[in-house]
Amino acid sequence: LFIFMYILAIMGFILIVCSGLIDFTNLKPVLEEGILPVLKVAFTQIIYFPFAEAIVFIMILPYLKTQEKAKATMLCATGLSGINLTITMLINISVLGVDLTERSQFPLLSTVQSIQVADFLERLDVFFMLGLVIGGFIKISVLLYAAVIGTANLFKIKSPSRLAYPLGFVILFMASTIASNFQEHLHEGLKVEMFILHMPILGIIPLLLLLVAFLKNRKKQRG
Repeated sequence: LFIFMYILAIMGFILIVCSGLIDFTNLKPVLEEGILPVLKVAFTQIIYFPFAEAIVFIMILPYLKTQEKAKATMLCATGLSGINLTITMLINISVLGVDLTERSQFPLLSTVQSIQVADFLERLDVFFMLGLVIGGFIKISVLLYAAVIGTANLFKIKSPSRLAYPLGFVILFMASTIASNFQEHLHEGLKVEMFILHMPILGIIPLLLLLVAFLKNRKKQRG
């Protein structure tokens, strides 16, 4: 699906250019308030975002057949993702402007909805929805896989595949009960969970484990 996703992205970019929607004056002024606000957001959000992906990839790494390639693969994937997000945001701001991009829940959807070529090619929401469904399917599949192998290791279950259906039903139930709408989802994910889950699991617990490992190694060396 990687190639298909990029074909969708390239087709969408070509249609946006052909529509004449891009206005680079919307990008000015660049760094109006200096570099400090950018650095502040970057270094504060890196504490808790991406939370789920960090945990999942740490769990999957031990199962790789060629673990020596993991570092290069993750660096390439991170760099490519950063480039994709940068280009996408530049296009959104160039088409919609800063104010509309900030107010829109899905700026890319608003950008795609603005495409109009030759008075007949328009309302191409299917581009965005296909990308959203494919990306969501892949992400949920990887998260479910990590949940299955993690639960199997925790409870010493020899056949992890037996947990796929029970955990799938749990995810389905929680998805329909945790947040009733998108705004509640954003509030819980960015405000509540950051203090309850993100900071302890990504910050406090790893430091405690590092301290325990340091003390155990020091005790072994003395012994």
